[in-house]
Amino acid sequence: MNRSPAAPLPRVSGGAARSAHGPNLGDRAWSGLLGLLGGAVLLIVGVVVLALVHVARPALKAGAGTFVSSSDWDPVSGSFGALPFIYGTVVTSVVAILVAVPISVGLALFLQEMGPRKLRPVVSFGIETLAAIPSVIYGLWGLFVLVPALRDHLEPFLGRTLGFLPVFRGAPIGLGYLAAGLILAVMILPTIASVTTEVLKTVPASLKEGALALGATRWEAIRMAILPYSRAGILGATLLGLGRALGETMAVTMVIGNSPTISPSLFAAGYSLPAVIANEFAEATGDVHTGALAGLALVLFGVSLILNSAARLLVRMVASGPSRAVAS
Repeated sequence: MNRSPAAPLPRVSGGAARSAHGPNLGDRAWSGLLGLLGGAVLLIVGVVVLALVHVARPALKAGAGTFVSSSDWDPVSGSFGALPFIYGTVVTSVVAILVAVPISVGLALFLQEMGPRKLRPVVSFGIETLAAIPSVIYGLWGLFVLVPALRDHLEPFLGRTLGFLPVFRGAPIGLGYLAAGLILAVMILPTIASVTTEVLKTVPASLKEGALALGATRWEAIRMAILPYSRAGILGATLLGLGRALGETMAVTMVIGNSPTISPSLFAAGYSLPAVIANEFAEATGDVHTGALAGLALVLFGVSLILNSAARLLVRMVASGPSRAVAS
């Protein structure tokens, strides 16, 4: 039998030969630069934390054990307790989430599933516009529009109909937890709605088509197929909105009433962590007062860190596929 001559081996270029034995100089330099940038982010976070700890040290030494649990805030007598501000931050953020999440999910479903195609760009533009409005404008709108409406109409109505609940008791003054929570709800609505819309886009079309093929109505397909698949992503969007609500300063400062007290009523005036830091830091007298404000910043930083970690975990759950996202 005649055999054909063996084909000549291809020449290996210098770049291919180098890649076979390891990365070349350019790859190593690029990898080192990216690692340096990633380490710089961690370094900046560490520097921020160390700076806050250093500034807060006088206040922590004076009363570290009672700083978080005490409710007495009196800079004149040197008594500093963070509990009223933690309480105000949590209450206003919870009110914002309870109001914003249903509306945001409804808007996302409208944009992705239910709304007429000609109307969707108009609604989407309105949501983007809300995200671009500065917080001080929200605060002014709250003072001149929302607070009078709450004082004259909504709070008296809630007091008459739901006054048997402690959260709806008290004088309808307009300023307070309810006003701050509603302002925050409007401010975080674009974030939750936008992220939820992107999450809904990742739902496989086969899920909806399968539900419709089995005889489900349009709403039943959304309720039984689309929303369960997107549940983890919606929770992640909610946590991102909550993170912004916890750190919002100017608008909350203008409508919350700025009173370092704890009250079960949403009509009462209160205070939040960002608001007290913004109001008192420029006028802080002494290292202990400044340290107490830095301690409040540490508390707020810790809460934000926990929320970001939870949001990252939920994003991983969404990326892992429908088996975990739909798991009960």
